[in-house]
Parts: sequence; C-alpha cells; structure tokens
Amino acid sequence: MPYFDAASAAPLHPVARQALLAALDEGWADPARLYREGRRARLLLDAARETAADAVGCRPDELSFTASGTRAVHTGIEGALAGRRRAGRHLIVSAVEHSSVLHSAEVWEAAGGTVTRVPVERSGAVAVAAYAGALRADSALAVLQSANHEVGTEQPVAEVAEACRAAGVPLLVDAAQSLGWGQVAGPWSLLAGSAHKWGGPPGVGLLVVRKGVRFAPRGPVDERESGRAAGFENLPAIVAAAASLRAVRAEAAAEAARLRELTERVRARVPGAVPDVEVVGDPERRLPGVVTFSCLYVDGETLLHELDRAGFSVSSGSSCTSSTLTPSHVLKAMGVLSEGNVRVSLPPGTAEEDVERFLDVLPGVVAQVRERIGAPTGGAGAVSSAETTAREAAPSTGALSGAGGGAEGPLVVDALGRRCPIPVIELAKVIGAVPVGGTVRVLSDDEAARLDIPAWCEMRGQEYVGEEPADRGAAYLVRRLS
Repeated sequence: MPYFDAASAAPLHPVARQALLAALDEGWADPARLYREGRRARLLLDAARETAADAVGCRPDELSFTASGTRAVHTGIEGALAGRRRAGRHLIVSAVEHSSVLHSAEVWEAAGGTVTRVPVERSGAVAVAAYAGALRADSALAVLQSANHEVGTEQPVAEVAEACRAAGVPLLVDAAQSLGWGQVAGPWSLLAGSAHKWGGPPGVGLLVVRKGVRFAPRGPVDERESGRAAGFENLPAIVAAAASLRAVRAEAAAEAARLRELTERVRARVPGAVPDVEVVGDPERRLPGVVTFSCLYVDGETLLHELDRAGFSVSSGSSCTSSTLTPSHVLKAMGVLSEGNVRVSLPPGTAEEDVERFLDVLPGVVAQVRERIGAPTGGAGAVSSAETTAREAAPSTGALSGAGGGAEGPLVVDALGRRCPIPVIELAKVIGAVPVGGTVRVLSDDEAARLDIPAWCEMRGQEYVGEEPADRGAAYLVRRLS
C-alpha cells in the first residue's frame, strides 16, 4: 500500500533500524558513569552528537538531544525568551508555523508577552520586507519555519535571518521538514529538528543554540544535555537518529531530483484530470516530495477514506477532516480553498508506478465522492430553472428565498447547520438562476465557508462582495459576473 504521508512521519530508514538494534546491545548504560559500560555509552552519545552537528552545520557543544521535535521547539522558544527578558517581551512568528510554535506563542501572550503573527502571501511564504517590518526595539525572539509542513513552501530563511541579525534579534528556525534534505542557510541563532521527519525513530528531537545566544532553560535544571533536556537520554534512538540523518543526506541530492519530478507530475496532471481543483503552495520554492491540492465540492474526510480504500495513505488540511470543524490555519492564512484538501508527501524511495496509479485512481474517487453528496457537474456549476424549482420544493437540500438576486434583493441560500462543502455546493447550484449583476446571500455557520466561498469566487470568476453579520453564523454575499 503506497504511503504518501512522509511529512507527518517518514518510514524508518534501514540505517536507523540497524543502528537502533546495535545500540540496544551497546548503548544501554548511563553515559554519565565512568565504568566500562558507561564509557562505551558516552562514546556512542558523543559520536551521535558529532554526526548530527556535522549535518546541521553547528558545533557539537551547541546541539542537545530532546524527547521530540515539539519539545525542542518549546524549549528553544522558552529558553530564548527567558534569556532575553531584558531586551523585551515581543515575539515574532509567521502565520503558518507549526502548532508547536503557535501554542508557545499563545502561552507567551497569556503570560503578558506580545506576539506579532506575520501574514503570508498566497504561496504560503512570508515576504522578507513584511517580516523585517515586524522587528522592534523590544523584540526578544523571532521564529520562522524552513519549509511548511502542509503545502511544502520553503521560506526565505537566509534573508530573514540577515534582517534579524541586523536588528540584533535571534532567529529560531523550525527545520523539522527540511533538515533531511540539507542544511539551513543564513545566520540563524537557534534551530529545532525532529528525527521521525527524516526517517529516524520517533521520540528524538534536536535543539541547537549557537554560542553567544542568551538562553535560560526553564523549569528544574538537569545536568544532562547542557541543562536543556531533563532525564535519561534515549541513547539507542539518538544513535539511530544521527545515523539515519547522515544516511539520508548522502542520498538527498539524487532523491530530491527524483521526487521533484514525481511531484511535478501530480501538480501538472491533477488539474487536468480532476475538474475544479486548486493546487496550492509555491510552484518553485518547495520541498522535493510535497504537493497539496484542494478539490471543490468534496467532503475531505470522505475523500481521504476513499483514497485509503483504494490503497493510498494521504493527509489533509481540510476542515472536513478536523474534529474542531475549522480549516487548517495554514490554508486559512494563505487564503486558498480548504475543502477537499489532499496533501501528498512522498517518502524517499517512492516508486514511480505508485504515483502513476494514484493519478489514475484519483479522478474516479473524486467524482464518486462528489456524486454521493450531490455536487454540481459541468464547468459553471449552473442549473436549469426546472432544477431550481425542484430545489426550492426540497428544503432538506438547503432553503432558498429571495427574488433571484435582482433589483428586489439577493437570492438567499440558507446553509446554516451544514458542514463544508455543502454551503459552496448550494451556492454553485443556484448561481445560474441569478441574472448577471445579481447577488446571492449565503448563510452559513461553518467556519470553512469564510475561506471557501471567496476561493470559489476566484476559481469561478464571480465577485466576492464580502461578509455581513447574521443572526446565526455569517452571511456571505456573491455577485454573478458571468
């Protein structure tokens, strides 16, 4: 069964498995002890640290191993903010950071700090000028991911790091998604990574704090890992993480070129094979194996289940797959379609024939899901007057009112209480009954509608007029242009 969710967790690399098994036999003792077994464990730990530091591009004594990538992010942000508390209490993050960063920012705000969330362009990247403009005299720390976990867009880390250095503000880079492909360029100050993203075992993260960066670990101080990671080291997993990082780096150049070609096939062929699809993320500055697209009129949860039944493991940022019923914060910040979102992230070694089979299966799966929920067919999503009359007599599919969107007022589509993609489907089904220049008012209490209705308008060449308050949820006004 093809596994296409490497951005969540990459399969264990064969070198990691070999190193893990060997270290279980040789590295079980306490590396802090001076007897034979302890010295042997210390040699393994020091060698792993040197290997990882060489891959990152830092000094071994600047690198600490943590219990996870999330723990590395939390520790790095907390320690840097505490170390620079005299400089100020202002934290800068981008709007598309991993949840570990955003949760840390929320905690900082709750404790009285201030946070600037730098918006991103439609590609998912921050503008260097916008990020640099967020730097202030009281800025204690800036955080920026090296590449986005949901859409694969690479961030201009080197340029932002230069701006931060000029302003005297340390930059923490969350390099979880990119570290297996290469070093992070630029004069960054702190860096976090996660082994299970590059084919190492889960439960190992790394945190780099450059010499000269003010850093004050929070909580009870432990003598291990420079006081930055309390508790007994998981030495076998650390050895396996370092060994696999070195192994994937040795293969990175050739494998990156191969995966880029495969993901380009997906980016190029999906819009032609599946109607009403938006491919999202930067088309050039992106991770080698990640491609993300969203399908109009599709229930994301159903789509993922059907792809799983067809033998493909993929992920999604759609609100339709979320227990919170809110769209991905990444897609929301980008202002792109969220419904029917599919993230394909290919692990190293993905077979070409598996990608070809995915491209063959996808159109039928999407068509089947759309048919099941009564999505419109045809290019414009319009329906005949007879179909409109039939719909007006069937309130179970969404109540309609108004005078056809003409001078007497907008046509109203009541989609309250209905989850994505139903509000957009209801809009698409009635837009053809509205005269050119007329309007449709869509009532919805689904958070995804705030993102998906404007995205539908852009894809369909209609005008999104704006949002109005309503007794429940919100009213979204759309004007028909063609």
